Amino acid sequence: MKSLAILGTGSNAGKSWVATALCAFLRRQGLRVAPFKAQNMSNNSYVTLEGGEIGRAQAVQAEACGLRPIAEMNPVLLKPSADSISQVVIRGVPGPHLRADSYYRDLEPLWAEIVDVLAWWQGRCDVLVLEGAGSPVELNLMDRDIVNLRPVEHLDGRWLLVADIERGGVFAQAIGTVQLMPPASRERGLGLIVNKFRGDLNLFDGAGAQFAQHIATPYLGVLPMRYDLQPETEDGFSIVNPDGGGGAEVAWIRFPRISNSQDAHPWCTDAGVQVRWVSKPAELTNARILILPGSKDTLADLRWLAETGLADAICERARAGLPVVGICGGYQMLGHSLADSHGLAGSAGEVKGLGLLPLQTTFAAHKRVVQVQAHFGDAHWTAYEIHMGESQVTSSASPLLSIGEVGQTLPEGLRIGNVWGTYLHGLFETATTREALAAAAGIDAYRAGVRDWTAYKDGLYAQMADLLAEHLDLDEVLRYVGA
Repeated sequence: MKSLAILGTGSNAGKSWVATALCAFLRRQGLRVAPFKAQNMSNNSYVTLEGGEIGRAQAVQAEACGLRPIAEMNPVLLKPSADSISQVVIRGVPGPHLRADSYYRDLEPLWAEIVDVLAWWQGRCDVLVLEGAGSPVELNLMDRDIVNLRPVEHLDGRWLLVADIERGGVFAQAIGTVQLMPPASRERGLGLIVNKFRGDLNLFDGAGAQFAQHIATPYLGVLPMRYDLQPETEDGFSIVNPDGGGGAEVAWIRFPRISNSQDAHPWCTDAGVQVRWVSKPAELTNARILILPGSKDTLADLRWLAETGLADAICERARAGLPVVGICGGYQMLGHSLADSHGLAGSAGEVKGLGLLPLQTTFAAHKRVVQVQAHFGDAHWTAYEIHMGESQVTSSASPLLSIGEVGQTLPEGLRIGNVWGTYLHGLFETATTREALAAAAGIDAYRAGVRDWTAYKDGLYAQMADLLAEHLDLDEVLRYVGA
């Protein structure tokens, strides 16, 4: 098994994107490729068929490899719930919430888990594509870094370095990163990729010669910024409002502790609507649909809604007939009350909900992590639940949809008039739910852009592989992996 790490000059350099594209590209060469990230920090997690949690970026990369996502693709996942506090998920199994100082005090047991999983991969693929985290040369953290150079050295692998030209200073980024590496690690470099170039690529001609004056790492080329080829990253779907655009506003609440923001992604492929992330009551003025996404600390984000005035604004708009949807933590907030006496899911206490659905939620130690088959109208697709709260319906209400789980069909979620609530992530990955909501909002110009989400993603990965092949010199990479 060959191992090839995608390292970055910093956060958001494009490691996840390049790793996904490389997975698709190497698969095209007839190789058995699999993704891996030793330790991920993200509240955007995916539920495997076995009920394990992994970062969604590795699930996306698995799809690009033509594989079913499994826990061994991301053995350690940290899910931040508050400042310096994260839930630790090991091999897909949720564990305790730890403070950063406790977590970093003794990493060797976690490294042993990672080594065990790396051994498990031997013989199961031809190439293991490892995604790094942040920068591999954070000098104050290098002795505790179990994500970047240490796995590469353990596997006697090689690395590619991704630099972000959008942030400026790309020569200093790349040259400084390589020069700060230990000499033995430096020699493992197969190439440097400059990412996110906007404008005339010819303006970057001669960059290879400039890099060669300072580092021996080969320059592989520059990738143009393609806004139409953006799958999910470890941070989930972008929660930054795009410039321009038109159509009826589908407003998503931008919680301080938002999770699984990718639930918004399908709407961005549609015509007649635009996704808008909001954090103030005034930003709801033009909303035609309002959606409350997931949260890693539901009680804290519910308190934030009250403090900002958004709670009153949401209730006012709901009473006026605006379609309002809550997903996971957002669903819990739509109920009458939420109680977490021991702070099992974040903040402790009891908080009054928005009162739009007859629901009471109590947080317990058990975490429901399950993949299900969702049914809405004539549509059937795969979705998943990932939450700690147990919700009780307090009065008669219609379910929003149904789910198939372990050979039985069960009602799921609630719908009272214009207010919908569900625990399902992936609710909008079928055009049927988006069309139904747009119709309820009276958006006559709405047209679903993507009906088959799986086919859409397969096409996206293929185009990403095409972009690598067009703009990068990957001959040395192909020689290394034996293609």
